[in-house]
Amino acid sequence: MRRRQSTIRLRLTLLYAGAFFLAGAVLIGLMYFYLNQSLERRSGIGAQRMVREFLAQSGARDRQDLYDVVAAQAERNRRETLEAMLVWSLASLGAVGIAAGGLGWALAGRALSPLQRITATARRVADRSLHERIDLHGPDDEIKDLADTFDAMLERLDRAFDGQRRFVANASHELRTPLTINRTLIEVALDDPDAPESTRRLGATLLEVNHRHERLIDGLLVLAGSEQRLSTNVRVDLADAARHAIAVAGAASEPAGIEIRADIGAAAVSGDALLLERLAQNLLDNAVRYNHPGRGWIAVRVDTVDGTARLTVENTGPAVPPFEVDGLFEPFRRLAAAERIVDRPGSGRGAGLGLSIVRSVAHAHHGTVRATARAEGGLTVTVVMPVARGDARRSGQ
Repeated sequence: MRRRQSTIRLRLTLLYAGAFFLAGAVLIGLMYFYLNQSLERRSGIGAQRMVREFLAQSGARDRQDLYDVVAAQAERNRRETLEAMLVWSLASLGAVGIAAGGLGWALAGRALSPLQRITATARRVADRSLHERIDLHGPDDEIKDLADTFDAMLERLDRAFDGQRRFVANASHELRTPLTINRTLIEVALDDPDAPESTRRLGATLLEVNHRHERLIDGLLVLAGSEQRLSTNVRVDLADAARHAIAVAGAASEPAGIEIRADIGAAAVSGDALLLERLAQNLLDNAVRYNHPGRGWIAVRVDTVDGTARLTVENTGPAVPPFEVDGLFEPFRRLAAAERIVDRPGSGRGAGLGLSIVRSVAHAHHGTVRATARAEGGLTVTVVMPVARGDARRSGQ
């Protein structure tokens, strides 16, 4: 069972109440010491005075016995007075201490309310956009300095992300346009029936290079876009994305003799359907490329476990050293065993962005991705995301 997390408000209240009880205990101790000394001194003087007055009035001579009786009575009165004072002081300290604890709780909540506002704003900014600000009004204290610093940080982040979005939009146009023109010119040249064979071979090579550059740019743009906030957030079933990816991957797996096994159940998440389809396609594409032609297999599983949706892709393939697994999620990192790669027809070698895009898309959907090397060769990649609201309760059944 998870231990309940202590809050600053609770710690401040306990600290305030503890300081109050300690100060009260010290005060009661001083009062007890002073009252004890005072009563002890007064009881002795009073006993002597009472004895002298009694003897003077009665004429009795047994002064010592009478003094002992009066002194004993004075001592009992002193002890009873001290005990009563101590009991009532401790009871009063307890009652006032409880009231002070409640007052400390209220004051701590009022003092920490700006921090709660900062926390709420930070959560809204993380879930929605960077345009919101705290804009805290009040005295120039440490909390206002924190809020102003946080607002300044949000302002810089907002400008940085706006610049990145503008760069991605401009790059999408500036980089795709010349490649599209090149592809068109090459295709027009190859349509010429009088073109020599050497020109056709050169044109085919240029088309392949141009296509690879288009795929590289497309991957970079998807990678940059997936690292930003999601532009759409709808209900998406990972099962549909997995089935679509399996259908697309079949065009390369069937000619290569790679079997795809599927165990797909419903797993609804909230996010961007196109990005999630791209995530599943990249996982399947990576599993096809790095596999054993003619004798390999790929296992795709979609399910929900403990309130999370899981997409797992397991494949045979070349052995991957465990220390290299984490590096495969970095951009432009490829498996070293290039001779075992199965390429899709006309696609050329991969750009090394497939798993990087998978990780970025998973993070954009508040998920994680984990890869482990299989002892027999190949990888097991698991993507975990929170299920869509309304399905979390059913997913644990």
